[in-house]
Amino acid sequence: EVIGIWRSARGPRQDIILCKMGGKAARTGVAGGMSGSPVYVKDRLMGAVSLRIGQFSPDAICGITPIEAMLEIQDFDVSRPPSALTPDKAQRASLETIPGGLPFSANAGGLSLVPIETPLAFSGFTTESLNAYSPVFAQMGITPVQGGSVAGQLTAKPVNGWQSSLKPGEAISGVLVSGDMSVVGMGTVTYNDGKRVLAFGHPLFELGPVEMPIAKTDILTVLASSSTPNKIGHATDVVGALRQDRHTGIMGEMGAEAAVIPVHVKVRAHADNNSVIQERDLDFQIFEHQKWTPFLMQMTLTNSLQQMNLYADEMTYRISADVVTQGSGSLHISNMFSSSDIPSPMPVILGGWWGNKFNRLFASSVTMPKLQAVNAVIDLLPMRRVADIETVWTPNTEVEAGSEIPVKIFLRPYRGGSVEHSLTVKIPPGLPKGEHRLLFSDADTLDRIQLNATQNNRNMDTASTVNLLNQERDNNRLYVSLVQNRPTFFTDDKTLPNLPASIQSAMLSARTTGRTLVGTPDTTQVQQSADFDFVVSGNYSLRIQVK
Repeated sequence: EVIGIWRSARGPRQDIILCKMGGKAARTGVAGGMSGSPVYVKDRLMGAVSLRIGQFSPDAICGITPIEAMLEIQDFDVSRPPSALTPDKAQRASLETIPGGLPFSANAGGLSLVPIETPLAFSGFTTESLNAYSPVFAQMGITPVQGGSVAGQLTAKPVNGWQSSLKPGEAISGVLVSGDMSVVGMGTVTYNDGKRVLAFGHPLFELGPVEMPIAKTDILTVLASSSTPNKIGHATDVVGALRQDRHTGIMGEMGAEAAVIPVHVKVRAHADNNSVIQERDLDFQIFEHQKWTPFLMQMTLTNSLQQMNLYADEMTYRISADVVTQGSGSLHISNMFSSSDIPSPMPVILGGWWGNKFNRLFASSVTMPKLQAVNAVIDLLPMRRVADIETVWTPNTEVEAGSEIPVKIFLRPYRGGSVEHSLTVKIPPGLPKGEHRLLFSDADTLDRIQLNATQNNRNMDTASTVNLLNQERDNNRLYVSLVQNRPTFFTDDKTLPNLPASIQSAMLSARTTGRTLVGTPDTTQVQQSADFDFVVSGNYSLRIQVK
């Protein structure tokens, strides 16, 4: 039943047609997933159901986006809306300053028209994983719901017969993740001209131009609720690619293929004797986007670690991973994490570390990385395996250049007595006479300076970022470094010791280009390292006298 036209309801000259639903919708209310449902007057398409009013109203009143406003999407260029909903904005924002408006709960009791929630359906995710990231979804106005699996769809290539799919009124999903875990945003098709489809009547995330698989969707039922009614269903076959995500709806291209990133994660649980007692392989795909890809990488890794019965609080996690890029080399990542007194669960902490690597890859303003494959192996080791460097001892601190000296290193583990480790350290030939310093340290001590010098540099291309990340050291190793009293400078992925004063001056004067140049008064050169089966932390300086 058409109630009337609400003038400028969504902005200047953006009118909404106000209607009251009947039939089954009168009982269920305006449910999440109905976005895009086409409304006809006789044989003419009027627009798409896209908005709801109130939360506990007994009347199923909805707002309809006129089809004229949706057809405008086809004429847009590649500009990106400033109000795009991305996880990085949600994590920075407070609940009072959400991009695009107030949280849904703030509008629930009033007469404001709000977009119908797009159910973001998760399958293969634990409740713990969803709870860990629920604040991010809440700040973006996203409603997570339980969805069915799309495990069989491990390709973004459209299936045969895509030409006859996604008719007006049928359900459609934007596929963020597919495979052993899936994340899809569900709505309804408004218009299909055989090549392009329009849906939702409001944005999915308002990303502007975007590449994301779109899929046919089976709706099992509509859950009636006076609070948050929602459609329940699951995506099935990919039939095209989402091209535009705009204020008045989304536009997809039938038969097109969107770029996705194949991810393989192997999780292995170990016994006390280090034998593998349980193993699980997970395969899934993640759509490629500068802001969403790092967050989805983070969330899927967290979830991968919480799906094994041997998961426990007092554990250590060892990760080894390779990220293959197109034309920018391969990134190798390895590290260990152990439980601590921090209240956050370790899978969430490890997921945050993992997501940060992809944030740094996608942060460049020079090039957009093209990821061809991501493969990770994560070992779950019993007990908290951490040790602090306590002290270092050598029988004689007076040495000669080119000689070798015996060294004993004492580490204090989380529980138990000190661990003694012996090394033979070679003093570099040609080292000048006088006092020098040997630094015995963890990886963070060595990486910190270079990270500070480059972390805010958005002018590095993907190849330089990959090179810089590959330089980061493993935290299950103890490093022996020679520290000399001469300056070292860092810029981009380069370390510049012994930089002449004239070049220093030239580079410092060129910092207006956005590149950083950070210097330290000392030069630290790694001489050797020792591998341990636990996380090493701390540092100790041993002063030596070269005769």
